[in-house]
Amino acid sequence: MASADTRTTARRTLIVIGLVLATALLVILVMRTARVLVWIAVAGFFAVALNPAVDWTQRRLAWRRRWLATLLVFLAIVLLIGGLVALLVVPLVREGAQLYDQLPQLAADVRAGRGPVGRLAERFHVLDYVERHSDQIREHVSGLGTPALAFVTGAATAVAGAVTVFVLAYLMVLEAPRIREGVLGLFAPHVAERIGRVGAACARTITGYITGNLLISFICGTLTYVVLLILGVPFAGLIALFVGIADLIPLVGATLGAVVAILAGFTTSVTAGIVLLIFFVAYQQLENHLLQPLIFSRTVRLNPLTVLIAILLAVELAGILGALLAIPVAGIVQIVARELWSSRRPTGVASTPSSTVDAAPDG
Repeated sequence: MASADTRTTARRTLIVIGLVLATALLVILVMRTARVLVWIAVAGFFAVALNPAVDWTQRRLAWRRRWLATLLVFLAIVLLIGGLVALLVVPLVREGAQLYDQLPQLAADVRAGRGPVGRLAERFHVLDYVERHSDQIREHVSGLGTPALAFVTGAATAVAGAVTVFVLAYLMVLEAPRIREGVLGLFAPHVAERIGRVGAACARTITGYITGNLLISFICGTLTYVVLLILGVPFAGLIALFVGIADLIPLVGATLGAVVAILAGFTTSVTAGIVLLIFFVAYQQLENHLLQPLIFSRTVRLNPLTVLIAILLAVELAGILGALLAIPVAGIVQIVARELWSSRRPTGVASTPSSTVDAAPDG
């Protein structure tokens, strides 16, 4: 009897040790592959959002081939991104070349206090500051080599990540029907039907989030264009387009676009720069606390308070990635929770579905 108890205790001890070791190995694996896991998560996010467009294209094609529909959708995305990049980069390169040619004249204007930049430098005593701290500025400039190298390395990593995410999303969308059939085939028919219904509702949540985000960026770009046009800032359309695209980036995009627009305003006049500063401070408060909760409450079907709390918590926990995934994750959690709650209700208590999941068609 004692021997049996000893074997049982030893077996349980080995199981606990094995579970602890497996958990430790899993944590180490996640930490070592965190970047790749983030790429896979972002690719899956965009794949789910683009899958309805591919399904729609496949239904409209006379030759209904999944690979052709996927290729057409992703080719359209590449052309759209390429067009936006051309609209931004080509004028910037041209203006940069003109600015390089005008640098001697601008330097002379700054020294003489002529023009908007010269008047700003004279008002804020920029030249006096530069003369007094010339040694420190020279040392700082000479030490910029390492940060510049780190920036180039980070930019190269970001480009590689973007290409990897694009390829992963393409393959995920291409193989989506097989993946869906393979996963649902593991369950009984009634369970598979339920999982498919919930999955379709979750996919619509992600698509709604993408739609809402694009709408908010369009509003931001349009309002920025109107303000720049009223203030007479040159290249108002180009700057507004950059602000709208930057607003798509969670957490830091709106600030980045605002900084560029405000600097452009100050190069025109001090009044324009101050007005733009006030406009962006007010607009970002309006977007964060009114537009996002209201729009996402309709596209993702979340309560505005839930949207705001989800964004704040996710940004605090996971930064940019958290801001990107906060709202769709909150919507998915809500859908799954409602489905689990409805499954635990007694039969016949409520026959009318109360959530988007119950009313969702099969995916």
